[in-house]
Amino acid sequence: MRVDIAESIGEFSAQDWNRLAGKRYPFLRHEFLNAAESSGCAGPESGWQPRHLGLRDEHGKLVGAMPLYQKSHSWGEFVFDWSWAQAYERAGLNYYPKLVSAIPFTPATSRRMLTEQPDHAAELLDAMLGLAGSTGSSSAHILFPEEDELPTLENAGLKLRKDCQFHWHNRNYRDFDDFLATFSSAKRKKARRDRRHVTEQGITFRRVKGSEADLAVWKDAYELISMTFLRRGSMPYFSFDFFVEVSARLPDNILIVLAEKDRMPIAAAVFYDTMDTLYGRYWGADTAYNALHFETCYYQGIDYCIENNRQRFEPGTQGEHKISRGFIPVTTWSAHWLARPEFFSAVAQYLRAEGRHVDQYIDAVTDHSPYKDGHSR
Repeated sequence: MRVDIAESIGEFSAQDWNRLAGKRYPFLRHEFLNAAESSGCAGPESGWQPRHLGLRDEHGKLVGAMPLYQKSHSWGEFVFDWSWAQAYERAGLNYYPKLVSAIPFTPATSRRMLTEQPDHAAELLDAMLGLAGSTGSSSAHILFPEEDELPTLENAGLKLRKDCQFHWHNRNYRDFDDFLATFSSAKRKKARRDRRHVTEQGITFRRVKGSEADLAVWKDAYELISMTFLRRGSMPYFSFDFFVEVSARLPDNILIVLAEKDRMPIAAAVFYDTMDTLYGRYWGADTAYNALHFETCYYQGIDYCIENNRQRFEPGTQGEHKISRGFIPVTTWSAHWLARPEFFSAVAQYLRAEGRHVDQYIDAVTDHSPYKDGHSR
């Protein structure tokens, strides 16, 4: 076996990479990663230096791959290790660079070790840890792996970290009212009140697939998303050029929901669509409207999933307010290795305690589920 370390996803052919990545996760595709890199959103200038791993057999065939980046910061990861970096700094040590296997700015669970044979996954992990040592990286991290990858990660010496997101699951609902029928009376009234507030403001919605989105649509959507980011003091992680490119490369996987008032766009949400899952990612509005965020980012997505037989809706990270809208807590994972044993031991102890708190949190928020008995999972 030979390990290649690529400083651009373009060093792999799209056919070879996608054969391993499959079609289930659009953001694992060569097209997505190439759009992120070619637009400059994921690259050396943004602190995401590609170090993608490729495992080749004796004939040169790509039989394993791992999306991997050398990071000079912890932005855009959604698994927070700022306190670890601060501990290094207090000790007079450098936490950066570090190695991170993740999809830039995309907190969605998907496979991280792309292989044809299960035993190749361990070889990819060995290569990652070897690269961490040769580059002087403080640590190596696998963010949002699949659950069946966890034993391999633990066997390689990484420590697991538990967190949770809020997802919606389709129980073969006929329509939105059928979905709401599974709620308690009070929660059902609350959801209907949310939707009524939007209708009473004269707001309508338009769906645009990636294959239908022209530059004017993307200009409107990106301007609205940028407004919301700017109000929080930053620019969107992904640029206008990225959205245009990924829409052209993966037209069947992009869904834009535009909220309009007096035929003018006032809010937008961008989703990734697959045959079984809808992923909510980016949102923006020109100003505040009553309940518009809930409608655009959650209820419109649920409507779409019911109408198009999508089985799961992952709207993004955080947000206990999702619970009352029908989303339930789902465990997510990451795995971590630190080069310095004294810090690794302390982090491992911290992760065990943190995991217990996550379990308690999941139990606590589940008690606020809007579903009647028997409908929460």
